[in-house]
Amino acid sequence: MYPSLYYAFKDLFGIDWQFLKMIQTFGFFVAVAFLISAYFWTKELKRKEKEGLLGSTIIKVLKGQRATKAELISSGMIGFFIGYKVLFIILNFSAFTEDTQGFLLSTKGNIFGGLLFAGISAYLKFREKEKTKLEKPIIVEEMMHPYQHVGNMTLIAAFAGLLGAKLFHNLENWDTFIENPMEALLSFSGLTMYGGLILASIVLIYYGRKNKIPTAHLIDSSAPSLMIGYAIGRIGCHMSGDGDWGINNLNPKPHWLNWAPDWVWSFDYHNNVLSEGQPLANCIEERYCNHLVPAVFPTPFYETLMCAFLFIVIWNLRKRIKTPGILFSIYLIFNGLERFFIEKIRVNTLYHVKGFAFTQAELISTLLFFIGIAGIVYFKKQEQKKVLS
Repeated sequence: MYPSLYYAFKDLFGIDWQFLKMIQTFGFFVAVAFLISAYFWTKELKRKEKEGLLGSTIIKVLKGQRATKAELISSGMIGFFIGYKVLFIILNFSAFTEDTQGFLLSTKGNIFGGLLFAGISAYLKFREKEKTKLEKPIIVEEMMHPYQHVGNMTLIAAFAGLLGAKLFHNLENWDTFIENPMEALLSFSGLTMYGGLILASIVLIYYGRKNKIPTAHLIDSSAPSLMIGYAIGRIGCHMSGDGDWGINNLNPKPHWLNWAPDWVWSFDYHNNVLSEGQPLANCIEERYCNHLVPAVFPTPFYETLMCAFLFIVIWNLRKRIKTPGILFSIYLIFNGLERFFIEKIRVNTLYHVKGFAFTQAELISTLLFFIGIAGIVYFKKQEQKKVLS
């Protein structure tokens, strides 16, 4: 397993680039997932606009205004935060590569670096505004295409998704949260996919309505992106060994799977990023020297395969389904089914209610399945009303 890209490059290519220790494998694949999702989302919004399903909007923009105090202060604050950390990291680079997360989330930094970067950042903002300054600022009207919102929506989804994922994870693991709230809130580990999906969806629907993007077309256009993004994100979970693995698997590999390597059936997640399990023999690293005993089902790998396949299905359905909202409803059904069944062999916290034992993901995936079915019925009725009227 590769906790950071350093270990991947060293193992695969024999390259000893110490700076790669600062790039966590899980975080890298999450970033890739967002970029690829944004690509397919943009592609879909462009297609819908070209087919006349979505239209552009006119926005009013103030041009020629000099930099305001608020702009200079905000630029300075951003610069200060960056400089405060960057110079401290440069002066303590060796220690930083060994504990990247700890350095980033601690309050430690370099005041001089912060002040220097704050001044540079504020000055650059001032110069940028001076270049376009007019004697008298004017308001101009500009055309805004739906796909031009993807950058903003991706950033919103990233922030809201991370917040929701953290919130739902801590609700699911309340005892751990109570023991150390700050670590639970600030650590990069411990993310619940459905929490991110739910909160990000609410915020993005609000953003779409505010910018006059019809909700049904907005959610439909996001369906393929959500599925492929999840598939890629699970690669990061598998490659880093972040704890999203399955239950113990002591069963012999079935005959029909003889063509595949043994780890596809049962995997020990050696050198996992959580350092869980038992110590590895002859491990020369200071950290990440554990593996799981016994080995477990590699559920992130299974989810990557399933969701990549479901992405292909949704991508091929997107032009055939004409009723807005149906494609997203199908995504919810697929998502619910995939997650419900993978939970049967996945490690997770169990809730016990009146004799029933279930996980948070099982509950939410079941709800999403039925919401998807209800969505198909609802959007079909809405379409029939339009035809009749």
